[in-house]
Amino acid sequence: MPHIRESRRLPYSAEQIFDLVADVASYPKFLPWVVATRVRSDSESEMLADMVVGFKSLREKFTSRVEKERPNRIVVHYVDGPMRNLDNSWQITPVGDNQCDVDFRVDFTFKSRVFETLAGQYVDRAFRKLMGAFEDRAAELYGSSSPSASSAA
Repeated sequence: MPHIRESRRLPYSAEQIFDLVADVASYPKFLPWVVATRVRSDSESEMLADMVVGFKSLREKFTSRVEKERPNRIVVHYVDGPMRNLDNSWQITPVGDNQCDVDFRVDFTFKSRVFETLAGQYVDRAFRKLMGAFEDRAAELYGSSSPSASSAA
């Protein structure tokens, strides 16, 4: 199963990053290719949500179950959609009052091996762009106290 991992030290508290990642309803405002979201249910520890992603005329809907452990961890389990598997996790570790280390992992498998081979060359770049969009959104919401976040991929 292909996977992607990105690690960053960000100039924000673990609570801020947790709130940003858990705010699925706002994803269409800042994530590329996210056309719409619908939160079916939400509690302190779990969420069930749909996300529609699109590029040009293509549209696909994903349903995920999200486990939340405030403020350190969010795990997203694929429930239904066009892929065989798509799970991701956010591990958020505080480093002082206003910094945290973020470890973002994605594991995925396409239903079609042909599509997986074709898309594989773009998926890594796409997920890195998504991570950048989260960083940009954090700077927009919380301000930027650092010229750039450091990367440790």
